[in-house]
This record gives sequence, C-alpha cells and structure tokens, in this order.
Amino acid sequence: MQHVHSTWRTGQSKAGERYTSRYVGSMVADVHRTLMYGGVFGYPADSKNTNGKLRLLYEAAPMSFLIEQAGGLSSTGRERIMDVVPDNVHQRVPVVMGSRNEVQEVIDEYEKWDGEQGSIL
Repeated sequence: MQHVHSTWRTGQSKAGERYTSRYVGSMVADVHRTLMYGGVFGYPADSKNTNGKLRLLYEAAPMSFLIEQAGGLSSTGRERIMDVVPDNVHQRVPVVMGSRNEVQEVIDEYEKWDGEQGSIL
C-alpha cells in the first residue's frame, strides 16, 4: 500500500498523474468526496489492527455498495468487500474503495506482495 501511495504522490502511477491526500476524518464525508471528485478512500489493515478497523456490516459494506453502484471498485485488497461473508456482527475489514483503476492498482500491489512475500499481515 505504501508503494502505491508513493507512486500516486510522485506521479509515477499507471495514470501518470500526481495525487494529493485528503482526510476529513469521517468515512461518509471522505467517501462522498471520493464519489464527487474521484480518487481512493483507504483504511487498510496495519500491524495494530490486522483485520482492519472499519466494521463490515455497517461501515464497509454500505459504502462499498454505493461506490460500486457509481461504477467504482471496493476491496479488502484481497477480495471484493460485497463478497465477504460476515463471521459476526462486529467483524472488521481493511477497506480500499474508489475509482476503478486506482483501486485496481492497490489490488495488483497486494497480489504482487502476496506472491513475493507471502501474506502481508
């Protein structure tokens, strides 16, 4: 994820454009901005929150539905969020959603990393 983010900031991504980061602090506001202006909303897993931080049933899945209905893509990095079968009501998942091409870059990076290093987490 860090590699993709750095290529976006320097303009070395597949699109060849430079991107800046924005963070409002509210998932709904950040996803709304992504829907209006394009880009990616990401809340990936990290070493402290290995399953991600956003809850599947009442944060990730509803916003994923909206993003996909608008023509975007939504993923955990390894699978489509709308395909995740919940284990419990409060299950958490990593989230990457937004413009189809940019999210696909993140998914490709996850696949590359998994192939070279094994599991990211």
